[in-house]
Parts: sequence; C-alpha cells; structure tokens
Amino acid sequence: MVKTASTESDTEVEGESTTVGAPLRDPTFRRIWGASLLSNLGQQMQAVTAAWTMLQITQQADLVAMVQSASMLPVMLLAIAAGAIADMYDRRRVAIGALCISLAGSTLLAMAAALGVISPALILLGVFITGTGISLYSPAWQASAAEIVGVRQLPAAVALYSMSANAARSVGPAIGGFVIASAGMVFTFSVNAVLYIPIIVALFLWKRETPPPRLPPERLDHAMLAGLRFVRYSPPVMRVLLRSLAISLGGAAVYSMLPLVADAQLGGGPEVYGFLLGGFGLGAVSFALLTSRLRDLFSSETILMGCSLGLAAALATIALSPFLALSVLATFAAGGSWMISIATCNVSVQVSSPRWVSGRTLAAFQAAVAAGLALGSLFWGVLAAKHGVAVAVGAASALMASTTLLRFVLPMPRVSSAEAAPPPSSDPLIKMDLTGRSGPLVVEIEYRVHANDARKFYHAMRDVRRSRERNGAYGTSLARDISDPDLWVERFHYATWNDYLRARDRPTVDDRNWRDKALAFQVEGVPLRIRRYLERPTGSVRWREDTIDPGDVLRVPVSLTAVGSH
Repeated sequence: MVKTASTESDTEVEGESTTVGAPLRDPTFRRIWGASLLSNLGQQMQAVTAAWTMLQITQQADLVAMVQSASMLPVMLLAIAAGAIADMYDRRRVAIGALCISLAGSTLLAMAAALGVISPALILLGVFITGTGISLYSPAWQASAAEIVGVRQLPAAVALYSMSANAARSVGPAIGGFVIASAGMVFTFSVNAVLYIPIIVALFLWKRETPPPRLPPERLDHAMLAGLRFVRYSPPVMRVLLRSLAISLGGAAVYSMLPLVADAQLGGGPEVYGFLLGGFGLGAVSFALLTSRLRDLFSSETILMGCSLGLAAALATIALSPFLALSVLATFAAGGSWMISIATCNVSVQVSSPRWVSGRTLAAFQAAVAAGLALGSLFWGVLAAKHGVAVAVGAASALMASTTLLRFVLPMPRVSSAEAAPPPSSDPLIKMDLTGRSGPLVVEIEYRVHANDARKFYHAMRDVRRSRERNGAYGTSLARDISDPDLWVERFHYATWNDYLRARDRPTVDDRNWRDKALAFQVEGVPLRIRRYLERPTGSVRWREDTIDPGDVLRVPVSLTAVGSH
C-alpha cells in the first residue's frame, strides 16, 4: 500500500501484487518480449557504435552528445502524433510499420559504413530515422500491454519492458565495444538491422482481436488535440510528466557523457565505454526485480526522492573517479536509480489513463522523458566542450539532487484507476436529421439546488467541469439565475455530433463519481432538465425550398452503446 498523504482528486488503487515474471505466462507477451530483447540488444550496439564512430571522426564533445539528442528528438517531436495513431488504428499494424522505419535507418548506417561514406551528418540522420521508428513503435506496444496481460499485471509488464531494454543495455554496449574493436562498425550496424526481424515476425504472429469501432476514427489533428486536452485537464498526469522531464534532464548526463568519460577521464577505448554502459544496464536489470516490492513498501514520492539522490551521488562519483572499477560501480547505481524512477512514473501515467487515450498519455510521458534526454544531452555536451567533462557531470549531479525539492510544488499523485464507467440506461431522443459532422452541439443542464448548498455544489462542479473538458467538451460554463437563485445552468459544447458520442464513451468511474457527487445536491423529487442544441450562428444557414424539415426523425442507424447520460 502506498503510504503518502492524499492529493486532490487522487484515489488509491489497492490491488494484489504480482510477481515481475507473471506476464510471461502469456505466450503472446512472452514471444514479443523475447524478440524485443534481441531488438533492444541491437539498438544498444548501434548506440555505442554511432557515438564512438562520431568521437573518432570529429573528437568534438558537442557532436558526440548530439548522437543521443538525434535519437531522442523524434520521440519528443512525434510522441503525441504517435500516441494518437496508436489509439486510432490497429496497434499491431502500427508497431510493425514503425519497426520497418527503424530497420530502414539502421540499414542506412550499415550501407554508409560499408561504402566508406560515413560522416557526422549521416550518423545523425541514421539515428534520427531509427529514433523515428522507435517513437512510433513504443506507444503502440506499451499501450497494448494492458490488453494482453490485463491491468492487474500492468506494473509487472512495465517492469519487464524496462528490464528488456536495460538487460540489453547491460550487455549490448560491452558487446558493441568488443565488436567494434574486432569486427568494425559495418558488422555492428548490420547486426542491429538483422535483429529487427524477430520482433517483426513476433508481431505478425500476434492474433489481435479488435471489436469493430462504433464510430469512425478521429482526424489525426483532432485526436492529438484530444490527447493534449486530456493531459491538460488531468493534474495528476501533468505532475508526473513534469517530474519525469526534470529527472531526465539530469539523467541525460549518463547517456551523453559516458563516451567522453571513457576517453578523457579513464583513458580507455570502446571496451571501457562498453563496460560503463554495461554497468548502467546491469544495475537497471538488477533493481527492476525490486520494483514491485518497493511499490508495496513506499509511496511513489519516497521512491522518486530516493532514486534522485542515488542518481545524484552516482553522477558525482563518475565526475570525480579516475578508476574504472569505481566508475562502473557508480554507473550500476545510476542504472538502478534511473530504471526505478522512470518505471514508477510510467506506471502512474498508464494506470491513471483510460484506454481511449492511453496511447496518447503514454506518448506524452515518453515525450517528456525524451525532451529531458535530448535537451539535457545537448546542454551537458556544450558545457563539457567549454569547461570539461568533470564539470558537466558534476553540474548534472547537482541538478538531479535539486529535483527532490519538486515534491513541494509537484507532488506525485497516488495511482488512480481509470476503469470505464457502466453504460447509461437510455439514449438521447433525436428528432433532427444529423450526420456525424453536424455541429457544433450545445448541451445545457438545469440543476435545482438549495441556497444553503450553493457553495458545496459549486466546488463539486469544478471537478465535473474538468471531467467534461478532458473528455472533449469546450466552452464550459456554470451560471446561476439571479431571479431564482436555486436554479443553476451548466453549459458546454462539442464540435460535432460524433465528438459528443465519443465523449459519452469516455467517462471513467472517477468521472461518474464526480458527477454523482454534484447530483447529490439536486433538490429531491426535481428531475434534471437536459437540452441539446445544434448551434446555428446568425447567417450560417440559408434555407431553400427543398431543405429537409428539421423535424424529421433521424433515420441513419446510430448505435449508442455509450457511457454517460449527458
């Protein structure tokens, strides 16, 4: 159980703990996870090869750091679009297409190296293309984890996903370093391209069952705005994203500075760089086994504070240590601290997001992490070029320690459930000829509340307003009749009829509870009065003799298997 003070509108999930390996009992998850381990191994080998090749070509700290920035930049730029695509279309097909893009990027690097035309620009382009594929793949696959193994096993699935990436990080860099030294960069880049094939095959074998959609998919821009709107009106999710961004800014020093630490401070080659990254990955894998246990013992806030201080101490050691063994031990601690902190934020975002927007909120989380890594890598690289590697890593340590102060302004929320609410008992009566694009639609709801309950009702409606806005409404307002103070009118808009129908599908149990809390102030025996209007600004309609009578009953088949009665 999480032991922390409650925050506004946050409710705690109390469920049974599952072991880290429980999701592996599912053959689909096991097959994809195993193939992703190989793919992650290849990606880590490519990362080492790209960074080390850049160092050998240029000997410039800022260009070496830009390799990490180039790989993270697509995640930062495309995350919301990638999340929207994952929510709108078949996630299996999206994941396969995304991996093909990454395969193209790694193939470009292998061909450029084989032809002897490798250059800083081609290195950055290749890792950028590879990162573009990963930015599209990751939300689709991670958002699918819950539907494969269930919400109860989601924290364990997230831990396994992180273990896959970090297990590869623990051995991939070391393998990459030795392969570069023995077989060269052409072979290393080629191995990464080949290792994409198993996971593409595993995704082809996934027989995903998708129920036919009740409504056509949203336009991509509308879906992206819906995701951003949900994040904006979900304070717990927003707090987690900002904490993730702050942690990633400091943690970026580990990823971007290790090639320079291996070369400048330890006087080693690619093998030393591989050992340092291997220690980081091994620490992440080792501490991943403790994730579920730590979540049972401590609050998310306590876990993040401990990990931030651990990462700060590790960075300070890396900045000062002239010994390889001590530096590897520090990267081991850094890997464990990084893995647990990011996994904690990941679970908080996923469990708190309803399924209709899970891909987009997960993408927003990844964008926050990627933004921190990309911007942090660039900043630490420039600082290292001007003042030295030790100063840059030491500054990152100080920044990481200071993130613990964010608990006072951005406290971590308790993990809340996004379980869907039950469907309504009846559908709205329609007596106009509407299409899915008809709109804007205006909804007005009249409440009658005793004057002595006015203040409590008003505060309850603040949660209702946030609920409506994060599910698609806009132009929300609450008015009180000055001649009849017991009468309150709530008013909100939807862009189209389809948007209104989608909003009826989206409320969660929390949303329904907020509305029930407000409805409890309704005068007993007086029913709500709900009106729905098709808004027509003056001059927007030009009537003709053959115009259909607006009183005609809607004849198009519309199935309203919906959630929410408003």
